[in-house]
Amino acid sequence: MSFNHEPASRQDASRQDDAEALDPELKSALADFRLSFHAFSDAAYARARMPLARAPRRGRVWRLVAGCALGCVLLAGSVSSGVYRHHRKEVGIAQAREAQHQRQLAADRASQQAREEEDLLAKVDSDIARQTPSAMEPLARLMSDDETR
Repeated sequence: MSFNHEPASRQDASRQDDAEALDPELKSALADFRLSFHAFSDAAYARARMPLARAPRRGRVWRLVAGCALGCVLLAGSVSSGVYRHHRKEVGIAQAREAQHQRQLAADRASQQAREEEDLLAKVDSDIARQTPSAMEPLARLMSDDETR
């Protein structure tokens, strides 16, 4: 088979030169072969074609199983990703609630401590606010009696 890119007239001329050089018996054999080949190809192209039945593949079942397994893995990964995101969101909410609770407890403790300090200061103020100390009380009674007289 030759793939010359020469014009058709040159190819025909070179074929004729080659054909003249061959002996007549070979010429007739080649001509018969050419005619039978062209007849066979015309018949093959003109024939109605039926789709070929696919031969059963040996690995078809395993491919199906592997495909199903891969699909299951992808599905499990997708579902677990969603569950993990939801879990992380719930954990974040729980941590925020715990932090809020801790802040509330700290505020309650601070207000309780402030009340205790106020009560202590009020007690100290009431103790200090006596007009006369207990040691000076007899003298204060004498003086208060004199004032009334």
